[in-house]
Parts: sequence; C-alpha cells; structure tokens
Amino acid sequence: MIRAGLVVLIVAAVAVAILALTGDAGHASIVWLGWRADMTASAAALIVMFAALFATLAWRTLLWILAAPKRTERIRAENRRRQANETLTRGFLAAAAGDGSEARRLAQKAAELADETPGLVRVLAAQAAEAAGDVPAAQAAYVAMLGFPDMRLAGHKGLMQLALAQGERETALRHAQEAFGETRSARWAWRALLEARLDNAEWAQGLELVKNALDRKIVPPVTAERARAALLAALAAQLEHATAPRSQGQALDAAVEAAKLQPGFAPGVVMAARLLAADGKVGRASATLENAWKAAPHPALWLAYRDLKTAETPRERAQRLMVLAAQNPAHRESRILGVEGALTAGDAGQAGQAMASLDGEPVTARIAGLRARVAFASGQPDEARLWLAQGMNAPQEPDWSDLDPEGRAFAYQVSDWARLVITFAETGDLIHPRHERRERGLSELPELPIAYADSAPFIIADGLGPAPYPVDEEGYGEDDLATVEDEPPPPRRRAGRGRLASAPRAAK
Repeated sequence: MIRAGLVVLIVAAVAVAILALTGDAGHASIVWLGWRADMTASAAALIVMFAALFATLAWRTLLWILAAPKRTERIRAENRRRQANETLTRGFLAAAAGDGSEARRLAQKAAELADETPGLVRVLAAQAAEAAGDVPAAQAAYVAMLGFPDMRLAGHKGLMQLALAQGERETALRHAQEAFGETRSARWAWRALLEARLDNAEWAQGLELVKNALDRKIVPPVTAERARAALLAALAAQLEHATAPRSQGQALDAAVEAAKLQPGFAPGVVMAARLLAADGKVGRASATLENAWKAAPHPALWLAYRDLKTAETPRERAQRLMVLAAQNPAHRESRILGVEGALTAGDAGQAGQAMASLDGEPVTARIAGLRARVAFASGQPDEARLWLAQGMNAPQEPDWSDLDPEGRAFAYQVSDWARLVITFAETGDLIHPRHERRERGLSELPELPIAYADSAPFIIADGLGPAPYPVDEEGYGEDDLATVEDEPPPPRRRAGRGRLASAPRAAK
C-alpha cells in the first residue's frame, strides 16, 4: 500500500513538472449529472490520481477489517505453538534431570498444546514415565510408537533399554534385531547385537556383523578392520584348543589373517607366529614378527621371536635379537631389547652401554630388574641388590603383564577378548586385563644371591668405578668379625632350552 502511494505521488510530480516546463497548463472540463467543472489539465490529473489513491486505501482497509478473524486465529495459533515448544523443552529438560513428576506434568500439558507434533509428545511421555520409575507406562508409550512408521526405531530402542534394565536380555536382543533389520543406519542396534555375540564368544557371528556394518557404512573402514583383526585373533585362540580335526588349520588361517590386517595388534601376531612355527614355517613366522615390530613393538613379540629357534648359541641368539631391534631402533622396546641381546651374548660392557640409552626412562619393576641384571653381570652384585630392592616397590608395566607366570602371552578369558575387540576397534589400543586384576605375571626381577660378599663392591661413589665397602678390621675383635661364605655363581640358562613365548608348557 505504501509503495502504491509513492508511485502515485511520483507520477503526479512528473506530470506537474512536464506541464510547468511546456508553459501550457491545459484545460479540462468535467460534466456529470448536470454539473460542470472547468479546471486546468494538471489539476484534473492530480484529482484523478488522488481519488484513485483514496479508493485504494478504502479498499485495503475494508479487506483488513474483513481478515481480522483469521488474523486473530493465526496469532492465537502462533501463541499456542510457542507455548507448546516451551512446554516440550521444559519437559525434556525435566526428564533429563530425573524430575519424573515435573516431566509427567509437562508431558500432559504438552499433549493439550502440541497438536502439530504428536511424535515429540509421545517421546516426552515415555521419557517422563522412565524418569518417574513407572516402567509399565514407559513400555506402553514405547509400544504405541511401534504403530507409527517414523517412530518405530525410537520405540524399539526404548523397549530394548527397558528390557536390559530388567535383565531380559532375550527381549532386548529381539528388539535390537528388529531395529537392525528395519533400518540400515541403526548403529545402536548393531552395537547391541555385536556385544551379545562377544559375550557368548560367537566370534564368527561377530565377523559377519562387522562385515554387515561396513557394507551399511555404520562404521568407518579403519574401525571395521581393527574389529575384524581382534575377532579373528579371538577365533584363532578358540580354535587352537578345539578338538575338531581341522581346527588347527582354521586357527592358523584366522591368526595369519589377523596379523595381516593389523600388524600392530600383538595378540594376533604372537598367535600367528606360534602357529606358523608349529606348522614348520619358521621363516614366515620370523617375517611376521619383524613386520609387527616395525608397527608396534611389544615385549611378547621379542620373546616369541627369541623362542622361534632353540638350537643356537647365545651369541647367535643375540645377533638374531638385534636384527629384530633394528626394525624399529628408536622405540623404547628396541632399546630394552638391545640390553637383553647384550646380556644374552654375555657382553657386560655392551649391556652397560645399551643400558645408558634408558637413563631417562621412569624406573619400573622391569627397568629395575634389567639394571640389576646388568650390574650383576658387570661384577657389581651389591648394586644389583639395590636395584632389586627398588624394583620390588616399583610400578609394573602394563605390557609386561600380558605374560603369565609361565611366559604365555595374552592368555585371556572370554570376557577379556570381548572387551579387547570393542576397545581395539574403537581406539586402536590394547587393554591389559591381567594388570587390572593385579594378577601375577612373568617375573620382572632376576633371582640374585642374598648374602653379601666381603670383596664385593657396595656402591659406586663417584660414577667412575666401584668403591669397596669400607671395613675397619682394627675396630673389631676376632670374635666380632662375621664370617661370610663365598657366593655361588649365578645359574646360567642353557641356550638350547628356549620356549616360544605364549606357548603352553608340556604337562609334567
């Protein structure tokens, strides 16, 4: 309307300007019902335009008056919609806060106001009933959602959660299965089914679920690959102890595929190396362990690598361990392996030099035990005992806890494998259940003689060399001098008695 008035004024101004420039105002006569009006042409044009403007104003005013009822209804509906949205928001917040009574009150109020969003009202009613602890009402609300195609997924999820809370696993899995069958993107349903398969040690069915999730793009490829590697390792561990004729071959295939998918997944790699070595494929087992060491060194890897060959001299074994350490020389485990290799070869000087690369490492039980062995090999038994005493109170290393007292690596329970599959798939990290349960693992501290020798160095005073423990013989009588027997030499391990790490010992 305002634009129309502006157009009329502009046209009138232009017409008056034209008439003024020509110098001829013109003449106009209007005769109507016996009346005659004479005027200039510009005046007539102005009268006509203003009359049209007035008529337009009158017509628009009439239309505005006639539309008043609809306008009032629209304003009322807008206010109702705003109140409904505010009520729903407050209701969901109350349900999230656990205020069941307030949530149910707001849900009833929203049911009266929110005519345009019945789905949200049903969801709020179900959540309010859950917050109030009214399980039958919550179940009824979720069951009602199953009657609407766009709300079936929410209904199944709510019913699954209620069933899990009541301990009805079969009912929960049934709802998860139905939701997974109806919707391709139901990640929560896939996760519930996968966890159920893992809890029952159904590793093969878990592999099918992971493949299905990858096809549906529920999980990214890297997550699916890590999940498959962990599931294959768990399947290999299960088949390894099975009595079926073909179980050993199937276990080998599963473990090798797990190591190929994720070379940094130590449980699968160690199992693959052990099964390959048992099948007579020592070279392939060695290559598998070396490839894994490049990706993610783990103490179980070098123990398995050490035990691949048993008929070799200590120096030959040390040289072979150095080949493995060279695959990832900057890693902490490779520096530790350098010390182990020098000790295996009986080179105390080289062991001390290799130990210097670990000076910045925190003192754990494993590091303290390694330093005690180096000190004892260097002819400093008392310093070795000091490190041994310090190692008794030092923290354990989680990776080392994966070895049981007999040296078997990753001897996990079914629940441990189930957790490992989920954690490794989602984060790429290993769990350490034996460390969490504080179970005793492979000893990190060496067995050293307890008695002190009268000629043994006690401490290193200035870092340049061992200082003998001072004994003032003149201050004691002959009866006061203690008689100390010579210490027996430490027992040496024979080179040809190695055992593959994580392999079960033969029954005696």
